[in-house]
Amino acid sequence: MSRRSYFGVWFFCYHRDRPSSVGLRDELLKDHWSYMDRYSREMIARGPTLAVDGDTPTGSLHIVDLPDPAAARAFAFDEPNYQAGVYRDVLLRRWRNTLGRTMWDFPGGRTGGSRYLVLGLGAGQAADLAVPPDRDELIAYGPLLSDDGATWLGTAVLVRAPDPDKARAVLAPGRYAHIEVHNWQFGGRPS
Repeated sequence: MSRRSYFGVWFFCYHRDRPSSVGLRDELLKDHWSYMDRYSREMIARGPTLAVDGDTPTGSLHIVDLPDPAAARAFAFDEPNYQAGVYRDVLLRRWRNTLGRTMWDFPGGRTGGSRYLVLGLGAGQAADLAVPPDRDELIAYGPLLSDDGATWLGTAVLVRAPDPDKARAVLAPGRYAHIEVHNWQFGGRPS
């Protein structure tokens, strides 16, 4: 299910859930899907982050191809779960699609193995701009950037790995102010 880029301006959007918001999230599921259906052709990657139990959602990730930062802000803040208070915060950054593909193009497919969202947040000298040599397990990879694309703010990776420590090892140690690793699964409307 390959999708071409329409605008060539990609945005990384990670909505983090408020504690105890699962019930409200469930109530809004149809509204969420209806909203996301409007962006299905612009999606590069999507899916929930999950608690250690592998079942409880902790956030919602979307990488979308949109014309500009204003369109990205509208995407992030008009989302029904955000409007209703499911999310406690939003990380929205311009992103470079270093692999040049969508998650649906990942040779490893939708299932099999553990998948993680790895966020390296930083400032100053850019790190990890080149794709690591072992790219077979990378689902999505690219730098987080300022709205104008000129300033490096970190790196976001979706990766299949045996455990969180191996997922974290995709990023250079000591080059980030903070690295987060979240359980993640392929998203999209259930069939």
